[in-house]
Amino acid sequence: MRAVVQRVKEASVHVNGVVIGAIQAGLLVLLGVDENDADPDVRYIADKVAEMRIFRDEDGKFNRSVEEAGGAVLVVSQFTLHGDCRRGRRPSFSRAARPEKAIPLYESVVSALRARGLTVATGEFGAMMDVHIINDGPVTLLLDSEKQF
Repeated sequence: MRAVVQRVKEASVHVNGVVIGAIQAGLLVLLGVDENDADPDVRYIADKVAEMRIFRDEDGKFNRSVEEAGGAVLVVSQFTLHGDCRRGRRPSFSRAARPEKAIPLYESVVSALRARGLTVATGEFGAMMDVHIINDGPVTLLLDSEKQF
């Protein structure tokens, strides 16, 4: 499972011009599910997102998690995170999980974050989405449950 995590001042997802998910300060998580992902990958990503200390404390240091900062999380599915661009000009998405596997795992990440008491908004799995963000910093981090980076 892969995630691009961005600290944001605000973020929203629009489908057909309608806002379907929005947050104020917190994290935007673009989430890609691999064909081999399972529950341990869900726990790894949810724990990392909730506990990463990337919000400033009173001294301006990165010492607060989104939980501690009182922020929200917007989770948006993005299968293209598993695009392999090593050969040719067209990415291969063969490692991206098919919807019947990806949707339950995506929803499990959302549920795990909510179970921690976080406010979580979502995009619409499989839809063409417009994602609007105002980066904070910018702070952008990459997560991979296989720890490839």
